[in-house]
Amino acid sequence: MEKVKIAILGFGNVGTGVWKILLENKKEIMKRSNYDIEVAKILVKDINKERDIALPREVLTDNIDDIINDESIKIVVELIGGRGEAKEYMIRAMKAKKHIVTANKLVIANWGKELFRIAKEENALFYYEASVAGGIPIIREINESLTANRIQQITGIINGTTNYVLSKMTIDGSGFNEALKEAQEKGYAEADPTSDIDGYDAVYKLAIMASLAYGTEVDHDCIYREGIRNISDIDIQYAKQFGYTIKLLAIAKEENNKLELRVHPTFIPSSHPMANVNDAFNAILIKGNAVGELMLYGKGAGALPTGSAVVGDIISILRNNVAPTEVKAANAKVDFKEVKKSNDNESEFYIRLDFKDKAGVLGDTAEIFGKNNVSIVSITQDVAHKTHSTLAFITHKSSEKNINNSLKKIVELESVNKVESIIRIESFN
Repeated sequence: MEKVKIAILGFGNVGTGVWKILLENKKEIMKRSNYDIEVAKILVKDINKERDIALPREVLTDNIDDIINDESIKIVVELIGGRGEAKEYMIRAMKAKKHIVTANKLVIANWGKELFRIAKEENALFYYEASVAGGIPIIREINESLTANRIQQITGIINGTTNYVLSKMTIDGSGFNEALKEAQEKGYAEADPTSDIDGYDAVYKLAIMASLAYGTEVDHDCIYREGIRNISDIDIQYAKQFGYTIKLLAIAKEENNKLELRVHPTFIPSSHPMANVNDAFNAILIKGNAVGELMLYGKGAGALPTGSAVVGDIISILRNNVAPTEVKAANAKVDFKEVKKSNDNESEFYIRLDFKDKAGVLGDTAEIFGKNNVSIVSITQDVAHKTHSTLAFITHKSSEKNINNSLKKIVELESVNKVESIIRIESFN
């Protein structure tokens, strides 16, 4: 059987997972790829660092040139993460006629167009399944299985850290800081959790999915982003009272050749399957005009799930003698689609007000909502905390512009102290 040499850039969590899979599933991988895969080099920062896995010393290098200049290495697996170095190394590898596998969502979201162009010019294959949802094969689903569909909507829980935190707050009654600390202790969250908690990670992943699903370039800076730092136990309790569960959702919709792209905490019906996606699991719901609704569920992070996607891409490269669908799509004629402004989006809303206990506050707020064409479905007072004077509203579908105009007037009322919370509702209708 023919042997193929690969190199791995970075040997952290995912790199370790790739090594284990290639070792433990060697027979199955050889059978499915028709190649004997040899890890010829692993790029690390410190060759002498003690590791849990014993690696042959000759495999380790701290010099990228040892990989770029080795003509026998045919595939480079980039698992460094981050921006500059990772991008530079992938470009250098492709110019050296090597194929690329990466899990780097940040680089794909920012410089995917440039990387795909170089891949085409150099006749290099470029795969990135692990960049979006770990072990969930969402890239392959969009590019292959769902090509007969016009994708109407993608709704995803695509960040394991935020899902773990919200699950702990909902199921165990943990506070935000307590749940985040536990996520960090279990390795689900970084020491600096900003990218996850503030929604950046989900934005990068949504940009990748939307660009593929809708055949357009997506600037991740145009995606509305809101994290989960401001979700309180009061909001969790009100959600339960109204029959909802709070999840951080990434949502992409297309209507009249315009895209609606947003990442934010969302009330979803507690009866919906996505409400029961807990812990660090991910789920992606795709609605196609032919297939209807399709939901993919699994571990979105971790050494072995992400490593599984990486090794799957390696096998795909070995099976292909032509440019993969990702590269073809990236270099096809692009149908540019406008991303709607946040104010133009429509949704149902949950709104919580802190108010002074005075007569007339309910009538005054309802009147302002009515004047701004915001219709109220339900109102509850002081259900969550007796120590606060609160009003919680659920609205019918309204434009964000009308909601914002209403709240500007409501906070001017003498009886209203503050708008404590505004959370969108996704009913999946």
